[in-house]
Amino acid sequence: MKSEQQSAITDVLGPLPYRLALAGGWIDQPFVSKHNPSPPGSMVVVGVEPQFWFMERAGICIGTRHIAMKLWKGKMPKRDPEQLVQELYEAENVGKAEPSGSQDMIGLVYPGVNRLDYDFTHKGGIFPKHIESNNDPQVARWLGSVIHLLPVNQRPEGYNPLETKNLDSKWIRRLGQSGKDCYDAIVARDVTALGESMNECMRCWEAILPGTVRHRTIRIDLPGLLRYYQARYPGAMYSGCGGGYLYVVSDEPVPGAFHVNVRI
Repeated sequence: MKSEQQSAITDVLGPLPYRLALAGGWIDQPFVSKHNPSPPGSMVVVGVEPQFWFMERAGICIGTRHIAMKLWKGKMPKRDPEQLVQELYEAENVGKAEPSGSQDMIGLVYPGVNRLDYDFTHKGGIFPKHIESNNDPQVARWLGSVIHLLPVNQRPEGYNPLETKNLDSKWIRRLGQSGKDCYDAIVARDVTALGESMNECMRCWEAILPGTVRHRTIRIDLPGLLRYYQARYPGAMYSGCGGGYLYVVSDEPVPGAFHVNVRI
């Protein structure tokens, strides 16, 4: 019965995966990584199975997935993943003044849990210098069980998180370290360390790009909601700028939240 349900939903959604971006996000952008005094800086992306419809404009990489569905006619090609990432990056960012970061493409193409290490001196910081991947089924099941997703808010029209940039090298170093700590915590299945890495990432976002949580177009108290869950659980962070989903790390149930299956 389960396989029939999965087949039915992929008939609607398509078989391509989605991706979660965890701690370290924004370090994949060259305008950030070039200020990192201790490269490489890291972030974590996680491939997840298409189990249900995700909100658009919510930091789950829906726009990139739409382009991939069209580019590859709905199916992931059986080719070198690095080549696929570059192909998808070029397809999405042609002619863009503010290109999407390559973590979007990597998160769709690479299964499992992946640490992306960005160094501005390597390919201008556009692609990671190294990708560390973990496809251990036990790690995947554990991560799927401790990350709880709460729908919060789609990015509103007219929203731009990049209007204010405080590119302080100390905060950018901390941002890149939060991704390393996040990956290590996942591999070690340490819920406390995972939560703290996500809390640290949010501190960095608020310092470097305050528009990620506060903006004239956002009507929800994103900082207040974040603090509420961080005070009651090991950690929490938003799926993207402007809200999206709130990822709450916990061994215990979180009211109103749901889980995802990590793709391995």
